[in-house]
Amino acid sequence: MDILKVIDLEKSYIDPDTKDHFKAVDGISFEIKANQIYGILGPNGAGKTTTLEMIEGLTDIDGGFAYVKGINVAEKPFEVKEIIGVQLQSNEYFDSLSLKELLILFGKLYENDVDVAELLNSVNLIDKINAKPEELSGGQKQRFSIACALVNKPDVLFLDEPTTGLDPQAKHNLWKLIRHLNQLGMSIVLTTHNMEEAENLCHKVAIMDKGKIITEGSPNDLIAKFDSDNTEKGNLENVFLHLTGRDLRD
Repeated sequence: MDILKVIDLEKSYIDPDTKDHFKAVDGISFEIKANQIYGILGPNGAGKTTTLEMIEGLTDIDGGFAYVKGINVAEKPFEVKEIIGVQLQSNEYFDSLSLKELLILFGKLYENDVDVAELLNSVNLIDKINAKPEELSGGQKQRFSIACALVNKPDVLFLDEPTTGLDPQAKHNLWKLIRHLNQLGMSIVLTTHNMEEAENLCHKVAIMDKGKIITEGSPNDLIAKFDSDNTEKGNLENVFLHLTGRDLRD
């Protein structure tokens, strides 16, 4: 069963220097099965975040279609928001509220009575229940942002570069959490330019560059197809360089 389907999705913006239109997302299509971890990979500016924002109903769709559990995002964005969870690259909270108070507040937005202890325990933050967001480390803030995205018990969780800026231990702790959520039956879509992350987490990936999907498949299949000449074990970073000739941070 496809839990998410994207058909010829497009988004254009005006270049502030040239005043010309350019396509940040240029007619991409893909499908995601239930219970998959699906990665959208590529360098900064590839169109990853814009793609997620259209699917989440946060940005208008200029062309094409996006469906979540069969619901047309453009036609029924609020219905889609009820069944998805969204963790953004950066979050701002009410500084005067504790983690407990924030989760209760977010739950009320969905008319849900949140079991705060259970939710914080699931992201290993139960000992911070009365802390303020400013008292958390970078990794703890990322885990709390995921807790906030789980208050409505979503069918699909969207993570936009969830481990950017984290130290190795915090990164691996977050990977463990993502795997656990997936094992509980949650479908997860994440963007990243960290190819190691994609290899460790994703069942299937799409590599984007300049607004287009240039290839798609499981990490192992893509490595076998595009990095088979490597005498050592291949990797997705080699695949990306082979296909685009670009550094991942370009």
